[in-house]
Amino acid sequence: MNEYTGRTVSEAIAAGLKDLNLTAETAHIEVLDEGHSGVFGLGSRPAVVRISALDAEPEPVTDTEQMPEAQPVAEAAPELQPQIEPEPQAEPEPESSPEPESAATDEDDRVLTLSREFLQRMLDLMHLQTQVEATIQTPQLPEDDPVYYLNILGEDLGILIGRRGETLNAIQYLVRLYANRHLHYWPRIEIDVEGYKQRRVVSLQKLAHTMADRAAGSGKTVVLEAMPARERRLIHLALRDRDDVYTESVGEGENRKVTIVPTA
Repeated sequence: MNEYTGRTVSEAIAAGLKDLNLTAETAHIEVLDEGHSGVFGLGSRPAVVRISALDAEPEPVTDTEQMPEAQPVAEAAPELQPQIEPEPQAEPEPESSPEPESAATDEDDRVLTLSREFLQRMLDLMHLQTQVEATIQTPQLPEDDPVYYLNILGEDLGILIGRRGETLNAIQYLVRLYANRHLHYWPRIEIDVEGYKQRRVVSLQKLAHTMADRAAGSGKTVVLEAMPARERRLIHLALRDRDDVYTESVGEGENRKVTIVPTA
């Protein structure tokens, strides 16, 4: 883990994310000291945060034969509700989605209430007719924290998603930042719009198995399109139990891609 300082917590986080080439989606952030501005510069101390990567991925492969990049999912235009590419038919059934809800504690209720009320205020200020459903989901891996899932319901909400979900990710970061300022830790808050992310999970799981079958059948590595860290992780998880292929990630930054490599 790496520690970073700044005049404020936000400044320290921004410096750390830039240095590690991470985003709030792919980083574990712990506030060690919120700092103090002092009086006329006296008694001041910097804010200190500790940052590490959530998405620990395998090292890039250097000598693989690449298939033409798959273009699995159409991007969502800001002004339209995103459309999901027709799903292949001959596929293993993906895990059911959404994830099952877990039993809530008082702290869970506090996180849900705090984040839901802040999100709803944001949406009201945007003059959108919406309501927010809040649930707790069981994580995919036993070592992961529970997911506080907030699903925005309404009409004509494509503007909240943006290109490749960029607008939605920005909204999610603001909600997480607000929660951290009040709770002093970073709960796993997931913001969705009309179940868009849940549908994307199912689509990516099916895509992963389709491309894995192609790689295993041809004996050649298949390279997927560039994806954000969260979606690359979903591909890795979908194929981790298959013995005929394995996955690795190659590239840097926004061009980082998942490769599916046949074992035979």
